[in-house]
Amino acid sequence: MSMALTAENFGSTVEQNDMVLVDFWAPWCAPCRSFAPTFDKVAEKYPHVVFGKVNTDEEQELAGAFQIRSIPTLMIFRQKIIIFSQPGVLPESSLVEVVEKALALDMEQVKREIAEQEGKAKE
Repeated sequence: MSMALTAENFGSTVEQNDMVLVDFWAPWCAPCRSFAPTFDKVAEKYPHVVFGKVNTDEEQELAGAFQIRSIPTLMIFRQKIIIFSQPGVLPESSLVEVVEKALALDMEQVKREIAEQEGKAKE
């Protein structure tokens, strides 16, 4: 089951959960509507992962903050870090694969790589 994410609950949802998948969508977007059942079906397979949906019509500031240019866009947060962001519709098998890879990611390694990049940027 997916939840509606808004400006009010977005930050706390990302902060309080290890992994959050976010589907940026709009009601008028046909590909978004066709992707919704797939998103919900995969959400049922991963009850320990938060699957959230951001209606870009209603949450324009949130969509702007993440520079959403096309919808649907899928974004994955692990430990408050964006580890995946891709526009377009994914078939169920691809979405499951992305979720599995995200869950298997060594977040300590990711954090080390980010720290290295930030260190190089300061030089």
